[in-house]
Amino acid sequence: MNASRRHRSPASQTTDGSEPGPLDGQQITQTECRGCGTQIAGLNGRYACSMCGWANEWSEGHTSTPPRP
Repeated sequence: MNASRRHRSPASQTTDGSEPGPLDGQQITQTECRGCGTQIAGLNGRYACSMCGWANEWSEGHTSTPPRP
């Protein structure tokens, strides 16, 4: 680890607990890769396989994507 890196708390934690963080409501999901059959995990139904390079379309996820800043 580089000495200049600082430890950060997970993004879903807040200092006072009053506001939800950006990771609240995220769910790790699992499926079988449609390209090679490997068991893969993703975030809210969005997947990418490191074995064969297959990735599902973003629109196939379980939730809508956040708007671009």
